[in-house]
Amino acid sequence: MNPQQQTDWQHRLIALLEQQPPDNDGAHDLSHLHRVWAVARQLLAQYPEADTRVVMAGCYLHDLVNLPKNHAQRQMASRWSAERARQLLADSGLSAAQMDNLAHAIEAHSYSAAIAPRSLEARIVQDADRMDALGPVGLARMFYVSGRMGRALAHPLDPLAKQRATDDQAWAIDHIAVKLAKLPGMMQTDAGRQMAERKLQWLLTFRDEFCQDWMAR
Repeated sequence: MNPQQQTDWQHRLIALLEQQPPDNDGAHDLSHLHRVWAVARQLLAQYPEADTRVVMAGCYLHDLVNLPKNHAQRQMASRWSAERARQLLADSGLSAAQMDNLAHAIEAHSYSAAIAPRSLEARIVQDADRMDALGPVGLARMFYVSGRMGRALAHPLDPLAKQRATDDQAWAIDHIAVKLAKLPGMMQTDAGRQMAERKLQWLLTFRDEFCQDWMAR
C-alpha cells in the first residue's frame, strides 16, 4: 500500500468504528487503537512482507466486541470481534484469503482467548496490542481498569508480594507480576520483544519506587 492508500484505508476503518455503539471503556478507546497501529507500523518496517491492509484492519477492529475483564465470556470477545469485522468489511475488496487472515489476527490478539497466531500479520497485531499494556501508557491503563473493577492499589503491608501469593484481583500493582512482566517473553516478533523489554524495565522501576513510597512510614 502506498501512503495515500494507507490513509484512505485508515479513514474507512475509523468511519466504521464511529458507526458502532459507543463504549465508555477509556482503556480500549480510539486512542488505544491508534497506538496499536503506531506500534504495528514500527513492526511492519521490520517485516515488509506482511500485508499492511490486514494488519491495519486488525489493529483498528480487534476490539469491536469489548467485554469487561471479569466477564464470564471474556475469552469469546475476540472471536465475536472477528465475526463482526467480516460483516463490516464484506464489501471492502479484501480477498477471501485476506479476510480469513484478518479474522485470525483479531481472534489471536486476545490474551484471554489463548489462540496461537499462525500468520505474520497475526503475530504483528498481537504484539502491537500487548505493547500498549507496557510502559507509561500501559501503567495508566492498568490503574484505570483496576479502579473500574474496584481493586485496591496495593497490599497494605506487602506490596511486592514477598511473603504472600500475588493476587491482581485484589491489588492493582500485583498485575505487573501476574501478567505484564510475562509479556516480553510472549512477544511473537523479535522487534516486538526488544521493544517490550525496554517498556517493561520502565514499569518495573516504577513499581519499585511506588512500593518504596507506599511503605514509607
